[in-house]
Amino acid sequence: MTARLMVFTRDLRVHDNPALAAAAQGGEVVPLFVLDETIISRHEQNATRLSFLLGSLRDLDASLRDRGGQLVIRRGPWVKTVLETAAQAGAGQIHLMNDVSGYAMTRLARLREQAAGARREVITHPGVMTAGPAGLSPAGGGPYQVFTPYYRRWLEVPRRDLAPAPRTIRVPGSTDAGSIPRLADLTGARRAAAAPEPGETAGRKRLRDWSRQHLAGYDDNHDDLAADKTSRLSPYLHMGCLSPLTVVHEVTGMPGADPFIRQIAWRDFFAQLLAAKPEAAHRDYRSRDGAGPGRRWHHDPDGLAAWQEGKTGYPVVDAAMRQLAVEGFMHNRARMIVASFLTKDMRIDWREGAAHFMARLADADVASNQLNWQWVAGTGTDTQRHRIFNPVRQSQRFDPDGRYIRRYVPELDGVPASEIHEPPAAARTARKYPQPILDHAQAARAWRSLG
Repeated sequence: MTARLMVFTRDLRVHDNPALAAAAQGGEVVPLFVLDETIISRHEQNATRLSFLLGSLRDLDASLRDRGGQLVIRRGPWVKTVLETAAQAGAGQIHLMNDVSGYAMTRLARLREQAAGARREVITHPGVMTAGPAGLSPAGGGPYQVFTPYYRRWLEVPRRDLAPAPRTIRVPGSTDAGSIPRLADLTGARRAAAAPEPGETAGRKRLRDWSRQHLAGYDDNHDDLAADKTSRLSPYLHMGCLSPLTVVHEVTGMPGADPFIRQIAWRDFFAQLLAAKPEAAHRDYRSRDGAGPGRRWHHDPDGLAAWQEGKTGYPVVDAAMRQLAVEGFMHNRARMIVASFLTKDMRIDWREGAAHFMARLADADVASNQLNWQWVAGTGTDTQRHRIFNPVRQSQRFDPDGRYIRRYVPELDGVPASEIHEPPAAARTARKYPQPILDHAQAARAWRSLG
């Protein structure tokens, strides 16, 4: 057994891919991606995410072919398919990247167990986080629970070197590459009309262009909803078209880099929390301080539907939800506003909101999505657990001219800036825009009364 098997997961790139670099050294390698039936079924309704995945696989295949290789595609139960491919290739080593979700860690453990029985070695490599867990645990052990001390330590820990992209990839001549399926082969759902361009090539170009044009003003502009000057790198980071370490290396030393790098650290922070407590993907990270009736989430299917469809009567909330539907993306400030509105104004379970995001976002990342939702909902790591975002004030502050609102809620296009954040009843009726589904001030008082 001389060939090596390289299993791509969430590292769909040739640059800074430690698993690929190691597998391609000094011999033949089979670069494999398995369309995991379990994951495909979980994300069947997120055509935007699946479309981004397929486009990223096509880009990866092109990069491998430029180096003399090709991407091998299989579909089926992940562990079984990986081991079958390893046997067919005569591969004694299986290389892949570590990951942090409960499912990823469980399937890796199963792969190790079954590979050992077949006398195959499973070798894992870093890549999903900028800084690995080594040296990033507080004195008492376990993960960091608070971001600021985590970030201080994150800045101190030495980082690995960027892994070089292999110049040549030699694939055994008898390998059947298979084919990348069409989106219609995976789902009947429709992708967002303005979804991001997939793949490492697009991600690297986006990083270069954005950092040169907008990084210097990032600290001043990243909360400006209408300016749309955030990096939009999240789908490339989620699917591993870019490594977070590549992003940090690219921007370090440039004007404006520090506040942006801090956001990469937030991503690592949530990843290390999920790795330590995988059940946080679907359970409260922290108790809601009591189980009395006042603390229970409300069951409100009609209200949930209004929120999902961008018909709450709060313009900034509706604009954000419609942006999500059209682009498979939502501005980070807007994500906090709509999450606060759902959980603390409407008192609907954060899991309902997180599930909707996971079904729509191109960057549907379990750690970042679920734990950001919990941060806003008061069940996560926010030290101010009763923080409430006032949607009108947020709109006035971060979209003062109403340009973001008009972009996504065209029925309010003629409303002046002085009124667009909270349109009068007559203007709503004339433009067929809904009245507010609740009174924010009343909802905020009710939330705070819970103590």
